Amino acid sequence: MKNLIFDSSSLITLSMNGLLDELERLKQKFKGKFLIPPSVEYESVKRPIKIKKYKLGALKIEDLIKRNVLEVYTDEKLKKESDLTLKLANHCFSARGKWLNIIQEGEASCLALSSLLKNCILVVDERTTRLLGENPEKLRKILSGKLHTNVSLNKKNIDFFRDFKFIRSSELVYVAYKKGLVDIKDGKEILDALLYGVKFKGCSISSSEIKEIKRL
Repeated sequence: MKNLIFDSSSLITLSMNGLLDELERLKQKFKGKFLIPPSVEYESVKRPIKIKKYKLGALKIEDLIKRNVLEVYTDEKLKKESDLTLKLANHCFSARGKWLNIIQEGEASCLALSSLLKNCILVVDERTTRLLGENPEKLRKILSGKLHTNVSLNKKNIDFFRDFKFIRSSELVYVAYKKGLVDIKDGKEILDALLYGVKFKGCSISSSEIKEIKRL
């Protein structure tokens, strides 16, 4: 049984597109758990619920937690594993003699939870975390371009992240569409609208990738 572990980036993308109902329907079809670590609960519920601009989305995510659609995973080992993961990730790339902080506590906790539970897939829309595991050399080049300087890669630490498995909210909405779980049934337009909706609300997906998905 696989579990899906959600980062706050993917939950916020789905919330901002009004797709949390579709997420719940996916959960009903899924033979596994939808998990978040406490740090993601803080980032997607407890902190934004205090800000009126983001309060509605936070309340909707909180409701999914209360109804066990999303489960907050707490374990005494998680904090220690998260701290280790954060340290390793932020000692993977260096520039001008300094280590680059590339991820935050929420992303580190998701990675740590995946390490503890095994057989998990991480749902992450933010590009940096995914590239850390999937294509660290591409991430190094991106960082070099942003900083306008050479960035070095610490291969020893990078190796820790090579076995993580990632998907994005775009893959989730595609599955929801294929399974007929989306309220709007206009097949000609809805998939395009879903994919560009998540793209413009935070999911790191290119237009060429969207074209490829639509051809599947």
